[in-house]
Formats: sequence, C-alpha cells, structure tokens
Amino acid sequence: MKDLREFITLLEAREQLVRIDHQVSAKLEITEITDRVSKSSPEKNKALLFSNVADSSIPVLINAFGSRKRISWALGVEDLEELNQRLSRIIDPRLPNGLRQMINRGQDLLDVLRSIGIGPKIVKKGPVQEVVIDENPSLDSLPILHSWPEDAAPFITLPQVITRDPQTQIRNVGMYRLQVVDDKTLLMHWQRHKGGADHARIARDLHKEEIPAAIVLGGDPASMWCASAPLPPNLDEYLLAGFLRGSPVEFLPCVSQPLEVPANAEIVIEGTFNPNEHHPEGPFGDHTGYYTPVENFPVFHVTAITHRSEPIYPATVVGIPPMEDVWMGKATERIFLPLIRLFLPEVVDINMPAEGVFHNLVLVSIKKRFPGHAKKVISGLWGLGLLSLAKAIVVFDDWVDVQNLSQSAWQALGNADWSRDIILMNGPVDHLDHASYQHSYGGKIGVDATAKLAEEGYSRTWPKVIQMDSAIKARIDEIWDDLGI
Repeated sequence: MKDLREFITLLEAREQLVRIDHQVSAKLEITEITDRVSKSSPEKNKALLFSNVADSSIPVLINAFGSRKRISWALGVEDLEELNQRLSRIIDPRLPNGLRQMINRGQDLLDVLRSIGIGPKIVKKGPVQEVVIDENPSLDSLPILHSWPEDAAPFITLPQVITRDPQTQIRNVGMYRLQVVDDKTLLMHWQRHKGGADHARIARDLHKEEIPAAIVLGGDPASMWCASAPLPPNLDEYLLAGFLRGSPVEFLPCVSQPLEVPANAEIVIEGTFNPNEHHPEGPFGDHTGYYTPVENFPVFHVTAITHRSEPIYPATVVGIPPMEDVWMGKATERIFLPLIRLFLPEVVDINMPAEGVFHNLVLVSIKKRFPGHAKKVISGLWGLGLLSLAKAIVVFDDWVDVQNLSQSAWQALGNADWSRDIILMNGPVDHLDHASYQHSYGGKIGVDATAKLAEEGYSRTWPKVIQMDSAIKARIDEIWDDLGI
C-alpha cells in the first residue's frame, strides 16, 4: 500500500472501519470511545474514523492496527505468520538443497533487494507538501488527543520521529510520544534505550546545540508500524518498511531541515532539538496501564508544518491492555522470531502476552537437548537487543503451545521447583518500569519450566502427560454427532 488512504479503503471494503460523524472532543471523549471498542468483542472491534472533531477540521483515524487481521493487512499479508515464514526463508543459514531451492532462494533475495532499494528513493513532489507552512507554523490546527484525565497535556501518540546520527548521518525512526507545550513546542519522550536518545548523547559529546528532526504522521501503514520496531542500532527502519510493502519508501526533502520524509505521509512537523535543553514531561497514561510520572525530556521546536490539502490525523490510545498497541507488539513478536532463531535455533515459538505489556513476560518453547539448555536460552534472550529489558522469561518444552496462556500457566506452575529452577538477577529493565527500586535497573527472573533431566540433578522419574489413546479418539470422533451432545 502506498499510503494511509489506500489502507482506509481496504478496511472499509472489508467492513473493518466505522465512520463516526457525530461531533466528539479530542479531549478524553475519543479515548473513551476507543477504549470501549478496543476491549469489545472481535465483531465490534474496528478501526474508527472521526470526521467531526470539535475545534478542528481534520478527521482522526484510530485503532487502525487494533486487531490481528488489521495489523496483518497493514503489513501486506493475510496473517502475521506469513511474514514469519517469509523472513525465515530469506535468512535461512542452511545451504540450498538442489537447483530448485537455489533458484527460489535467489528469487527471494532479489525481491528483497528490489523492495528496499539501493538507497533512499527521492522524489521532487509528494502529497505531504501540498500545503507548506514555514512562516509562523502552529500546532493548534491539529486534533492532538488529550487521552486520560491526569495527562499533563495533549500528546501526539502515533508518530514516526526521524533523526540522524550526528556522526554517521545514519537515519533512525522511532515512535516516541510528544507532549504539547504550546503551538510551537513539544516535549520528546525518547527513553534511554532508544535510538533517538543515542543521537542526543552523541550530539552532546560533539558539543552540538541542535539536532534536526521531523515528526511524520501517516504514510503507508508499514512505515507507520516500523517506527515501533526494535531494530538493531544503525539499521534504517524504512528499509524494513520497504521489505514489508514490496517497494522502497519514497522521500521528499524537508522544507526547513536537512532531512528527508516519506512523500505520501499525511502531516509532517519539522523542527530541532537542543540536546542540552530538557523540561518536565508527563504525567501520561501509558501502555503499562499506569500514569508515567514526570521526568525531564528534550524540547522540540517547530520550524515548519507541511501536510496534504485535506489531511487525516492518525492516532493511538494506550492504557490498560488490551488496546491497539498489543497488536502492534504482536507483529513485532512474529516478525522478529526468525531473527531470534538465527542466534538461538532451538527456539520453537515465543509469546509476549498483552498481560505482560511486552517487557514483563516472555514465554518461550524450545527443543531441549542437554542439561541446562533452558537456562542457556534465558541468558541468550537477555543478551538480544531490547529483550535485555524482559523482566520474566519462562522456558517450556517444544510441545507446549506458548500462545495458549492456560496451558502455559499449567506447565509453568507444575514444572518448576522454585528453589532450583529459577534464575534471579539484577539488570536493565524498561524505562517505564515503576516496580524497580532504581530507575531502569531492577530484578529479573528466568524460569525453567521444561521437563528435568537426570543430569540436571533430577533423581526421580519425570511423569508422562495424560493423553487419550488415539484409536479411542478416532472412534469417538466417528460417533460424536450421534451422541446428541
């Protein structure tokens, strides 16, 4: 899909969009409506397009990624497992077995090269610069949501924030909330573990007083999602977007900053950060289900605003799960599973359930082969990128369906001896973790819920799981309809 409009058309055609003409306020009312829809039955959980927002002429699109179906369509597939399988084929480290496999692997790699392009695809014109405001730009025209009663102000919640490394000029794209201070000033909540914060640290070390930045709203849905993807440092998120959408993202030069932005976006806010200028930001009702307390973050100064002639403002609301961000996180989990297997090939599946708000709980199934294997996987996951922030990792045998929380709980609680089968340590935790006694540093636990081996010191006989005889199951299948049950 080339832009947000095409995605909206698809959602409407598949009866996954509700247009709301009744006037509503961007202050609290859109949140309350969205929260009810996000937590409703699958039949009622749909994307919402508010066309009559008080004090603004710009419609608001929200909950567009708020189901497994919609986030799958946003990333160009019918189900997220297709992306898992596609990426697995491309990065398979095994040599092709025969000419046919070699040709198929070569075609897959060629398709990837075509989709990401050799470099940025720069165009001269694009819809996002149909209207250019570079004299006295103001945020007041945008329907920025005030989500929860104790939020400090309205916040931009679904941005693609573009910065470049002051040394290497490599682009980073991040999804960081922005608090409105006034019509020309925002506060940027980029956490210490994120790429934007790294750019600020480098700028301070180089004694730079200004970082060019651009806040992109809308565009093709793959680019919108990619801003949230936990890619390794110095890997451009828009390359992943190109892979997902099947063609390179098109860019336009900004009108007031030395950056490029997606040409098919809805709105772009251009500006600068002073890496040494910080103001108190928050509180903010966050995806943890709690208000994030006040903390100092960098100040963004608006230098220009460009947008389509009739823009749509994309937003999201976070809070007590499940909400839209659960499904954005599920996409991350499924897409990055093949990359985890590159380093830990014994991993069968992984689940970061909504109840764990991403970083609090990671469930993993493995093909266990040797003593201490589960603990090796726990240590390995804590060494992989932002999985280093995971507070609890539970490892199961390969037959356990970690997507089934009931089965996982049964196995974890029944298979762990709490005096021998856990790892307790202190280490980095998420910036938003309010339970840790020190900021971004706290306790972590790993649980070995696999069947134990004699070599692991288990001297008893591990019991068998109860299973019905397969012949009996087949017999009952044959007569089931006749039983009247």
